[in-house]
Amino acid sequence: MLAIIGLVIVFASVIGGFLMAKGQLAVLVQPSEFVVIGGAAIGSMLISTPPKILKEMLRQLAGIMKSGKSRKDYLDLMVMGYELLMFVRRDGLITIESHLQNPKESALFGKYNSFTTDATAVTFLTDTLELLTSGGSLSHHDLDELLEMDIEARNEEGTKPSRSLATIGDALPGLGIVAAVLGVVITMGHIDGPPAEIGHHVGAALVGTFLGILLSYGMVQPLSSNIAAKVEDYKNYLLVLRSLLVSLQKNTHPTVAVELARRSLPSDLRPTSAELTEACRAVKNAAAT
Repeated sequence: MLAIIGLVIVFASVIGGFLMAKGQLAVLVQPSEFVVIGGAAIGSMLISTPPKILKEMLRQLAGIMKSGKSRKDYLDLMVMGYELLMFVRRDGLITIESHLQNPKESALFGKYNSFTTDATAVTFLTDTLELLTSGGSLSHHDLDELLEMDIEARNEEGTKPSRSLATIGDALPGLGIVAAVLGVVITMGHIDGPPAEIGHHVGAALVGTFLGILLSYGMVQPLSSNIAAKVEDYKNYLLVLRSLLVSLQKNTHPTVAVELARRSLPSDLRPTSAELTEACRAVKNAAAT
C-alpha cells in the first residue's frame, strides 16, 4: 500500500509544482511522446527478458500492495518447528512421512495456515524431510550446505525480475532523449513557422525528456527496488526453516533450536523470547494432554 501512496505523491508533487508555477497541464499531454517512450520501453523489455521472468515480474508487481511475512508469521513458523522437533524426538523421523503427503490436512502442519498456504516454504520443508527419511546418510554440515545452495538459487531466481525492471528504468532517460530528438527533428521542419508554433514543438520535444526521467527515477526504479526488497525479506523466512531443519538433523533440543532460529531474524521481525516461550509451552501442554 505504501508503494501506491508513494507513486501518488511523486506524480502529485510534480504536477502540482508545475501548476503552481502557472504551467498549462495540457502542454504535458503529448500522446506521441508516450507512444515513443512507452512503446520502446515495452519492446526493449520483450527483447531482453525471457517469458518466464516476464511472468514472474508481473506476479511480483501485482503483489506490491501485499505486506510481507509478519512477526506473527515468523512466530507461527518457529512454533511449528518446535512441534516438529518434539514429534521427531518422540516418535522418530520415519513417522513424519504420513504428514508430508498433504501438509494442509496434516495434524502436525495443518494448523499453521500462514505456512501451509506458502507453496515455496512447503516444498522447501517437505523436500528436505523426504530426503532425510529416504535412508541416505547426510551429515548436518552437508544438509546445511545443501539448504544454503537451495536458498541462494531461489533468491537468485526471485531477483531476476527486479534486475530486468531496473535495466528498463536505466534505459528510460535515454528513450526520453530519443523522443526529444524526434521532436527537434519535427521542430526543424517547421522552423519557418510562427514563433508560437515553433515553441509548441520545442515544448513537446522537452516533454519527452521529462517523461523519460520521471518514469525512470519516479516510478520504474522505485518499483524495481520494492520487489527486490520483498524477495530479500522472504529469504529470512527460508533461513529460519533452514535453521530448524539443520537443528533437526543435529538432534538439537527443540527449545534451543527455536531460539537459534529466533536470534537469526532482524529485530523488526523477531518475536520476543517471552512470546516464543509462551507459544511453545502451549504446544507442549497441548501435546501432553
